[in-house]
Amino acid sequence: MALPATLKQLGAIPGLIVIILAAILTEKSIEMLLRFTRASKSASYSGLAGDAFGGFGRTLLQACIVINNLGTLVVYMIIIGDVLSGTSSDGVHYSGVTEEWFGQHWWNSRSNLLLLTTLLVFAPLISFKRVDSLRYTSALSVALAVVFVVITAGIVIVKFINGSIGMPRLLPKLIDQASFWKLFTTVPVLVTAYICHHNIHPIENELRDGSQMKSIVRTSIVLCSTVYIATSFFGFLLFGDHTLDDVLANFDGELGIPYGSLLNDVVRVSYVIHLMLVFPIVFFSLRLNMDGLFFPYAIPIAYDNRRFFSVTAALICLIFLGANCVPSIWDAFQFTGATATVSVGFIFPAAIVLRDTHGIATKRDRLVSSVMILLAVSSSSVAICSDIYSIFNIGVEA
Repeated sequence: MALPATLKQLGAIPGLIVIILAAILTEKSIEMLLRFTRASKSASYSGLAGDAFGGFGRTLLQACIVINNLGTLVVYMIIIGDVLSGTSSDGVHYSGVTEEWFGQHWWNSRSNLLLLTTLLVFAPLISFKRVDSLRYTSALSVALAVVFVVITAGIVIVKFINGSIGMPRLLPKLIDQASFWKLFTTVPVLVTAYICHHNIHPIENELRDGSQMKSIVRTSIVLCSTVYIATSFFGFLLFGDHTLDDVLANFDGELGIPYGSLLNDVVRVSYVIHLMLVFPIVFFSLRLNMDGLFFPYAIPIAYDNRRFFSVTAALICLIFLGANCVPSIWDAFQFTGATATVSVGFIFPAAIVLRDTHGIATKRDRLVSSVMILLAVSSSSVAICSDIYSIFNIGVEA
């Protein structure tokens, strides 16, 4: 939902190109992870990091995964709050679906709706101890994401036919030096879009045939890339320079087509349900790594009910508080995406290859890994500096 805003920053052509490049880099990083995992006979990503860098490497990776997943789930909950209860940007309030249906009441305030969602939806779904228990909800979530793309594409096509939609901006709008550096703030969003490395091992461990993992990864990335490109392009084409950080918040006004109000509600509600169903999959890996971080020598968390539910309760409370305190998804993406997420997705896989404790890395592997680390570190550093500059600049203007 933040990808259309990256096209607003980068322009349509550079934006779509970097989405494809991020997919290619992700596929390569996961392929290397799988190959080095088999060589080290590790059962987890943290185990692979421990094999390459010892206990410190394992702990550092687990901390990065925890930070990344916490940030991602806070973003999910913020989007759910935006859609159900509304959000404000630049002094303009964008109504949520419950506000439009029932008006403003105490029970449909942001915090109350998120509390109800946490208790009635998330709590049951995050109580499963095996990731394959979520296979049907995961499949439904993918279908709902496709529904969002199809409806958005349909709206754009209708508006294009009746001549009420303009040409999208193809290149970035560079006004001054600050606007140039701001382009790099899209990097954390793009990295976060493809991050799935922490789920690779739990899924592979539950497969009957582990050799299927490579084709599963490739299929997943192709599917995600298709959805991301379509969402970004049609979302930006539909709203142009008025595209918000969370494009769902744009679906609160008149679309200028028949049944526009109904389509607004279908788009927003379907995607909120999609996020609710994806939430427990990301949470599964979060809980696993948080437990490994604090209880590295204990029995597996699935066999200790007291520890399982204690860690689960602590994490969901932390996510709930974060979603009520962080102002927007762009703010959440910037700091988790530029640090922990880029480390999990690119820096650690590349570093493991360069370390090459089992002597299986090829010259091409080393070259790709070096480029991956260079791109990750440089772009993330610029993104962080740009964010800090923006914060201080806003403070000076205020």
